[in-house]
Amino acid sequence: MACWLYEGLLLFALLFIAVLTQGVLALLIPPLQGSHVLQVLLFVVFGAYFAWFWSRSGQTLAMKTWHVRVVDQYGRPITAVRALARYALCWLWFLPPLAAVAPFHLPAAESTVITLGWVAVWALLSRFHPQHQFLHDALAGTRLVSTRS
Repeated sequence: MACWLYEGLLLFALLFIAVLTQGVLALLIPPLQGSHVLQVLLFVVFGAYFAWFWSRSGQTLAMKTWHVRVVDQYGRPITAVRALARYALCWLWFLPPLAAVAPFHLPAAESTVITLGWVAVWALLSRFHPQHQFLHDALAGTRLVSTRS
């Protein structure tokens, strides 16, 4: 979980740069205004960040700090395609609860509680996997390993 928090700080910096870029582009090109354009931009920017680091060194900056590396099921570095697949599958942490609460237009606090509840259940389900993997890793053919000697 500490790795997640550190990763969140790094992603906040990426978010800031992406929002600033989208804001400038929206002033120059009016059709680029709107939240959907920003959401797509953030999805692409975050995907590029994770795929780049995972396919190059197997570690994001936060993963280096906490001595964690992502590898394929045989312990080899992952390819860019597998890194992108892992990124897409990581959205299983958030998309189901967000899709479930969207039609009901719930207040932000209730949506947050439902989403965090789903994330907690999702994390606990890894304890039932034979190798204690998260489902997105099992589906992507990846696993996390410690780099501590």
